[in-house]
Amino acid sequence: MSQSETTPRVTTPSGSAWSPLKISLFRTLWIATLVSNIGTWMHDIGAGWLMTSLSDSSVMVALVQTATTLPVFLLALPAGALSDILDRRRYLIAIQSFMAIVAVLLTLVVVTGTITPWTLLILTFVMGVGSAMMRPTWAAIVPELVPRRELQAAIALNSMGINVARAIGPALAGVIVMFAGTGAVFVLNAFSFFGVILVLMRWRREVTESPLPAERLVGAMRAGLRFARFSPELQAASIRGLGFFLFASASWALLPLVARNLTNGGPQAFGILVAAVGVGAVLGALVLPTLKERLSRGHLVALSTLLYAACLVGITVIDRLWPLALVMGVSGVAWLVVLSSLQVAAQMALPNWVRSRGLAIFMSAFMGSMALGSLLWGKLADLYSIEHSLLIAAIGAALSVPLTWRWRVDGVEALDFTPSMHWPLPPAHDVLHLDRGPVMTTIEYWVRPEAVSAFLGGMKRLEQYRRQHGAFSWSLFEHAEVSHLFIETFNDESWVGHLRQHERVTEEVRKLQAEIRTYLAEDTNPKVAHYLTPKRGASHRKDNG
Repeated sequence: MSQSETTPRVTTPSGSAWSPLKISLFRTLWIATLVSNIGTWMHDIGAGWLMTSLSDSSVMVALVQTATTLPVFLLALPAGALSDILDRRRYLIAIQSFMAIVAVLLTLVVVTGTITPWTLLILTFVMGVGSAMMRPTWAAIVPELVPRRELQAAIALNSMGINVARAIGPALAGVIVMFAGTGAVFVLNAFSFFGVILVLMRWRREVTESPLPAERLVGAMRAGLRFARFSPELQAASIRGLGFFLFASASWALLPLVARNLTNGGPQAFGILVAAVGVGAVLGALVLPTLKERLSRGHLVALSTLLYAACLVGITVIDRLWPLALVMGVSGVAWLVVLSSLQVAAQMALPNWVRSRGLAIFMSAFMGSMALGSLLWGKLADLYSIEHSLLIAAIGAALSVPLTWRWRVDGVEALDFTPSMHWPLPPAHDVLHLDRGPVMTTIEYWVRPEAVSAFLGGMKRLEQYRRQHGAFSWSLFEHAEVSHLFIETFNDESWVGHLRQHERVTEEVRKLQAEIRTYLAEDTNPKVAHYLTPKRGASHRKDNG
């Protein structure tokens, strides 16, 4: 089973920013997810603060952030592949149930007093595994919950919900830790998963049947990596993300220690500072539409990165709670602008069939840089000081702007991944086994002499699409004896892999192929042929008439 291959294009919705909440399923799931996200932020604050009481090591405190983010880096791609080949509703129910069980286990070891620094890290890592397996699926189901015209508003509301949770959860956790201890935070987080599970169980998800079998996990992962390798737009979003999040992770990794060292610092101060980031992110979401009207996406990312670098410097020189909370609020604005801008660029660079896997690769870059950065900044804080570590991160963030500028994140709006279905099914001399392969496709082109240069340029762009959609090799040859006759060849792993290309071909490819046809000689059309490797052990019976 697979989703419908209709790719929602990002357009201005016809309704208001709140209109998706009129849809019962989206509204109930949004509310349940908001509660669950509040619980998750409470867990993160509780775990980070608990580690400060279990260990004096800056590295151990920073490792809590690493344990949260490293699983996404390691598991996002298989999670994205599973999201594309399994029933997403049942998959999400299983993952939410798994995370609830882990939260209960963490509660038990805290309440019984058997918690150790490494037990906390291990259980936090296991909780991160659940989050890693869930994230790409959440990103992929939004088009299934709302009509196409409401898609952008729904995505904006989800972003708003995450940042509202970031504002409420940490502040609430700080109060609860102060009066009831960290165990109470973990109990509440465990209960927060059940609302999402109940809503998902009520969802009657509609699935479009495909005549082709579902992809296998390893093959689906290869297809996702192949697409990312030949997608400059997705690569640009990921690299710009690496340049920002590697250095921005310093404030998240060291904030528990910063809060502890403040005048009158403590768990409540820590919660207030993280909540300030959430408030700033909400404000960032509100001002982002105005900023986008005046600045390109690339300039927004660059300026916000510089602003975040300034905030890192501010953390090192301010030692009072409320001025520091203001700085953290500004950092939240910068964080939201960068993250939202790059996520939109990644979304718009992906057709529907590979969206979960492509977003998983982007998340891997994001979370991998967060995990590596957290460990790096914690180690530098141990070797030198918290202030030195934050200053080095600020310098690195500022330098990342010119170093990553060549990777452009503008212009992805022009891409049209709407399925065109303009390739007819290839004829076959008999019923072929779907797993048979490899498959070689050849296409002959008779090119007008004066159009050879333009033809070669068009074919270079076509190569990118062939490889993105499954071809593991591609070549273009010019006939040695016949002038201006070219032959394109590309290979797919199997017959079913080639048939999937026919399902996935987009309007972008249709327009490019129409352009290439204008370079061909009059009264000629491309001539297509398909070849498969011979069956092993096949014998050819001689017909004696």
